[in-house]
Amino acid sequence: MSIGEVARICGLAPSAIRYYEKAGLLPRAVRVSRQRRYDAHMIGRLRLLQVAREAGFSIAETRTFVSGFSATTPPAVRWRSLAQRKLVEIETRIGQLQRMQTLLTSSFHCRCLSIEDCARLIGSATTVDSATREKRSAKARRRSRSA
Repeated sequence: MSIGEVARICGLAPSAIRYYEKAGLLPRAVRVSRQRRYDAHMIGRLRLLQVAREAGFSIAETRTFVSGFSATTPPAVRWRSLAQRKLVEIETRIGQLQRMQTLLTSSFHCRCLSIEDCARLIGSATTVDSATREKRSAKARRRSRSA
């Protein structure tokens, strides 16, 4: 099959297939008259890459999934190994997004008359919040040492 045919079947741009090949996610294609030619198994390989990308794996992580393990390592073991790391990243990102949402939906109920007043007010509140958080952290560390 030509690169165009494979691209249509998989719903990808031909440039994506060339990029995946260059990035080491696909083996180099056989060339006939300087044109890439693919076997039917390439459809499955591309769909596997699409699943990994939809799960949020980066190109490097996807490369690790397809070629960064021993050839005898089953796909499920590879997936779990990479998924555990990705889930930690997702949890961190969810926390960041929740903080962003809270800030954005708070409607910024500010009664300051100038940006300078607002900056002073936020600056003093941030200093107090940081000190409070540090005191709580120190207290928690002391408790964990005594336990």
